[in-house]
Amino acid sequence: MTTILIKNAEIITMNAQDDQFIGDIYIERDTIKDMGTHLHYPEAEKVIDATNRVVTPGFIQTHIHLCQTIFRGKGDDLELMDWLKKRIWPLEAAHDEESIYYSALLGLGELIQSGTTSIVDMETVHHTDFAFQAIEQTGMRALSGKVMMDKGNEVPKRLQEETTESIQQSVDLMEKWHRKGGGRINYAFSPRFVVSCTEELLREVSALSEKHQVHVHTHASENKGEIEIVERETGMRNVEYLDHLGLANERLILAHCVWLNEAEKRIIQQKRVNVTHCPGSNMKLASGFAEIPSLLDAHVCVSLGADGAPCNNNLDMLNEMRMAALIHKPQYGPTAMDAKTVFRMATIDGAKAMGMENEIGSLEVGKKADLIILNLNDFHIYPSYDVDTISRIVYSTTRADVETTIIHGKIIMENRVMKTVDKQLVLKEADKSIRRLIHRIPNIS
Repeated sequence: MTTILIKNAEIITMNAQDDQFIGDIYIERDTIKDMGTHLHYPEAEKVIDATNRVVTPGFIQTHIHLCQTIFRGKGDDLELMDWLKKRIWPLEAAHDEESIYYSALLGLGELIQSGTTSIVDMETVHHTDFAFQAIEQTGMRALSGKVMMDKGNEVPKRLQEETTESIQQSVDLMEKWHRKGGGRINYAFSPRFVVSCTEELLREVSALSEKHQVHVHTHASENKGEIEIVERETGMRNVEYLDHLGLANERLILAHCVWLNEAEKRIIQQKRVNVTHCPGSNMKLASGFAEIPSLLDAHVCVSLGADGAPCNNNLDMLNEMRMAALIHKPQYGPTAMDAKTVFRMATIDGAKAMGMENEIGSLEVGKKADLIILNLNDFHIYPSYDVDTISRIVYSTTRADVETTIIHGKIIMENRVMKTVDKQLVLKEADKSIRRLIHRIPNIS
């Protein structure tokens, strides 16, 4: 049994009362067993003195592509459909088992270093087992699945799937990985987006999600060109079409939702669909600005995600929070996306999107021990006197200020030292992998 006692921390709980206090947290195995002041557990195997440190729930990112991490820098200065057709799909088609594994490890190392403890991840068509192996090895909490693509123009042959095979491979992966790692790893059906999926596949995904009570993770309404294709082919907009097929419910996680009309917003609200806001990706691909304040006003569950490294160039939730807080202010006013709202999106609202709000997303007795320790004692975060700590985190903190990351009660990074990732090996193998992939695609630069 592993027991950890964290002492003398400024604790931001994100519980229903938004409690913040100076005190202690006692962890037993994977669970928070006690919280309070002056806790006395002499049997604790590990004691962390967190004096002058801040402890918060670990960040939860609800839209990530680990398989794309080694494509960082290979998709710059393109809009979505060109980005996919000219760079991302050819590179995904070139992937092998080893490149998927090291791409995932590269992304997971970055996520852990910057305080993310849970992700909703979408892989590519092949070799998803190796991404799951990387997730299992690093200790990350994840909801992940292989991407599904049984239709589309200009899709590389190796990414073109037969409908029945795509579904069967997804079911096989679900049966192998769902609820593994003591419940830390779960499966999500992951049709890429309406443009690359047949009606038959999407209807079957809807049925399987209902049967097995697992999530569906897809993209929607990210780009105007994408919406035009969907309307031309189906006569409906994205969210209306997904609702028509029975997919709009509390198990659906929709990434982006930049260009929604009022009818789609009502569907999302009424059917309790989860939306992932990806401001960095949406700006870099010139997709636009999602109307997040209006969704929040309608009590839609909105969480945050960095998306993939080639459409953002980093996977840092602290960077994503700052952008989310800033970009909406010119249109909606300075208080539209205040620091606490954004911090909720990065923690407890991410947990709600994953259907895990009773297990993670806040620091409470009985919940899983997913937390981070921040050192806010540096030039760029001072002065501290009479400044709200959450505001300091959202507007000033960087990934370098994350000292320790604990997931499922296990110390994954301590004092910036990674425990489950061999950094130098991963950096070396990531470079070797992308070089190998590029050599398979002569016309890509």
